[in-house]
Amino acid sequence: MAKSRSANKRKRSSSARARSATRASARTNEGKSMRGRSAGSSRGRNGGGRDDAIALLKADHREVERMFSEFESARSHDRKSDLATRICSALRVHTTIEEEIFYPAYLEATRDTEIHHEAEIEHEGAKRLIDEIESTGPDDDHFEARISVLQEMIRHHVKEEERSSGMFSKARASGMDLRALGRQLEERKLELKGESDAGGMPRMPEGGRSRGAGRDMRMRSH
Repeated sequence: MAKSRSANKRKRSSSARARSATRASARTNEGKSMRGRSAGSSRGRNGGGRDDAIALLKADHREVERMFSEFESARSHDRKSDLATRICSALRVHTTIEEEIFYPAYLEATRDTEIHHEAEIEHEGAKRLIDEIESTGPDDDHFEARISVLQEMIRHHVKEEERSSGMFSKARASGMDLRALGRQLEERKLELKGESDAGGMPRMPEGGRSRGAGRDMRMRSH
């Protein structure tokens, strides 16, 4: 009888341990599932795809770099003139959508005035040089020198934005809704390109103020 009671105790103890292990496993799996859903939601807002704000801005960078490279290898006067026009137009559109939409949203989300202000100052220098290139034209003696200096300015600016501790990395870590921002950037970009194709060059609003899209985005990101 004693042996029977001891065996029953061991059996009950084994069953209890098994039930406890099953419950612990279920809680662990539930926790992983919750974390997975949370991470998925974060990735959805923070982008990571081709349509998020950072992907769009990086694609602009690569396109301008390609045009600069083509300018360097171009031989004919007409080809250089055409590429310079395209480079200046692309940079005007790019700087405008950044200053109207992305930069204000970045500043609101991160409070990082240092990187934000430096980026704006770099834009100002590039836009002044673009004005000079467009106003003097390809017949000016300093035409190619101005394009070369503009290329160096843009190369530095892109490096600053894309480095591991730069604006883009901090934007992605901040929880900004990069997918929604990407849609706004794309819409405004198409609008500006339409204005340019119609004969008008995109310009920053007076004082560099946002048209409201960035402000709306900041409100939705909180």
